[in-house]
Amino acid sequence: MPSDLLNSLLSNLWVAFVVVVLFGGSIFVHELGHFLAARRRGAHVERFSIGFGPPIFAWRGKDGVEYRLSWFPLGGYVLLPQLADLGAVEGESRADVTRLPPVNYATKMIIFVAGASFNILFAFALACIVWVIGQPTPTGFFSTTIAEIAPTMPSEGKDVVSPAAKAGLKSGDTITAVDGRPVATFADIVELLALSSGWSEGARQTILSVQRDGQIISVPIEPVLSGDEKIRKIGITTVAKLLVGRVAPGSATEKSGLKDDDQIIAVNGTRTLTYPQLSEALRAGLGQPTLITVRRSGIEQTVTLKADTTADLGLSIKSDVTYVHPNPFEQIGDSIVKTIRTLGALLNPRSDIGLSHLSGPIGIIDNFVAVSRAGLPLALWFTILVNVNLAIFNLLPIPVLDGGQMLFATIGRLRGRPLPVSFIMTAQSVFLVLLFSMVLYVSVFDVRRIVRDVKADRAAEAAAAPTKPAPPATPAK
Repeated sequence: MPSDLLNSLLSNLWVAFVVVVLFGGSIFVHELGHFLAARRRGAHVERFSIGFGPPIFAWRGKDGVEYRLSWFPLGGYVLLPQLADLGAVEGESRADVTRLPPVNYATKMIIFVAGASFNILFAFALACIVWVIGQPTPTGFFSTTIAEIAPTMPSEGKDVVSPAAKAGLKSGDTITAVDGRPVATFADIVELLALSSGWSEGARQTILSVQRDGQIISVPIEPVLSGDEKIRKIGITTVAKLLVGRVAPGSATEKSGLKDDDQIIAVNGTRTLTYPQLSEALRAGLGQPTLITVRRSGIEQTVTLKADTTADLGLSIKSDVTYVHPNPFEQIGDSIVKTIRTLGALLNPRSDIGLSHLSGPIGIIDNFVAVSRAGLPLALWFTILVNVNLAIFNLLPIPVLDGGQMLFATIGRLRGRPLPVSFIMTAQSVFLVLLFSMVLYVSVFDVRRIVRDVKADRAAEAAAAPTKPAPPATPAK
């Protein structure tokens, strides 16, 4: 028990450390970009803050800048009174702007874009690490070949015929594209289906390009909204490697000649593509010789397995994990494409993606915790995605964001004089309210997801816990 407690404590400390470094680092580098660019261009920097609101602690450096850590870790800011008046968010400036020299257009643009640029640079540095150490990917997510097709699936409170079965997809089909966009992994299929916006005769429609018997065919399919998040799904699983994890000494598996890390390919000549298929085939063969085809050191061979009960098997299966090493440019490019596709689906009235599918600060931190528990490579991958998201989001031409400030500066330059201060203040106030309203809205759904996941984990733990025997009945007196 003490060792379990120590391991749990160390694990939680590690997760906290990774979240602080990667999530906090993502905010820090963004503001650092603004700060360094402003200092380089000679702009007056009054404050550098991580978080908003009252300070937890603050100090003034020798350079005259106030550095602070604030209570609400929803982002950060660099107070630059010559560039923008965001007193409602950043606090009032004490500097007399009329005594400060004006800042030219080029300086404004450089300072505003520097935050996003530093996020991309940070993401690139992390992508270099992932390139070296590799990113673990289960083979089931690394394949686009269909293994199983669900006959039915839940959709909006009832069971319906799965779109894959309805469209006539077959086990062994390989999906090569979704709506004309090439796919390389199962994750690509899931993403493009969820973000798709096709409709035909009042029903959702997606066009799959499928390789079957050496030919590419187009298969129209009608996805349904399914799962807790109610996104478009079609009811398929893809092929995964089935590796022997451990052979129990003296078991029927050991006697058959199966060895650790053997890849099971077929049972009695029938290909097994998923764990449920393998389990069903082994159960059907109990009490009689069963031929197991395996791949060992690249060579296929067949062994004979005989067991009277599942307890006699002594066989455990582990999922194969492939380490991929995408170069940094591929990783950054992939994150950019994902972000733009999501924004496009969010703005497309024909898609089923809405604000409720986005994550706010609470959801992002919860995801950081989850991926940190899964290992450093996944935590780095998620941080890369977050930084690219942060860079693109901040460059959107929305008042309050960096892109909005760039838009105001550009309009002022084109018209030959700055926009009226009253107009800028009004626009920023309106969009500030809208932005925080959106954050609160998506945070409600973040909390719902977290509560739902906690309940699901507790239910799974309760189901896995051994049942205590009932106490003996007390004789009646």
